[in-house]
Amino acid sequence: MRPLSISGAWVYEPKVFPDGRGSFHEWFKAPLFTEAAGHPLTLAQANMSVSSRGTLRGIHFADVPPGQAKYVKCVRGAVLDVIVDIRTGSPTFGKWEAVRLDDRDHHAVYLSEGLGHGFMALDDDATVVYLCSEGYAPEREHGIHPLDPALGIDWPADLAPLLSAKDEQAPTLAEAREQGLLPSYEECLAYRESLGR
Repeated sequence: MRPLSISGAWVYEPKVFPDGRGSFHEWFKAPLFTEAAGHPLTLAQANMSVSSRGTLRGIHFADVPPGQAKYVKCVRGAVLDVIVDIRTGSPTFGKWEAVRLDDRDHHAVYLSEGLGHGFMALDDDATVVYLCSEGYAPEREHGIHPLDPALGIDWPADLAPLLSAKDEQAPTLAEAREQGLLPSYEECLAYRESLGR
């Protein structure tokens, strides 16, 4: 579990063992996860999405507490996975980091409660699985427009983004802040610390 530049986010880079039959790797290890995150992974829901090339999902987040932490892996094809710090008061507020997730290197990312998440499918039938700490609750779910120029996420220039109607209508980061939708850095840290007790 290697920490990313945004606190509360990590990438897991497993050792892959290929042979003539295919390959094997461990895509989640509880002791490594707990050591990095400071608490065990709580699994409340597991999701899977299949996306055509250019599909852009996100930027999504949930109210904290309890938020929704995610452990994300691409099991077929490739995606550009993006984590955005939307926590007001955070030293990296408004910053983002991208990690390529694919079916060759088999990396996975974990993002804590209160961070924004999105990805763009780089291949047709890109298949992503998510382990979620909380179940889906529409009244607590929010989004930031993934093409917000103020965020300036460097999505692949050769792909025309395909967004859902909901993501197309999502507010910018500034609008979400004005509407009081964003979690605070202090609340997110306090909630994360409470998980380790």
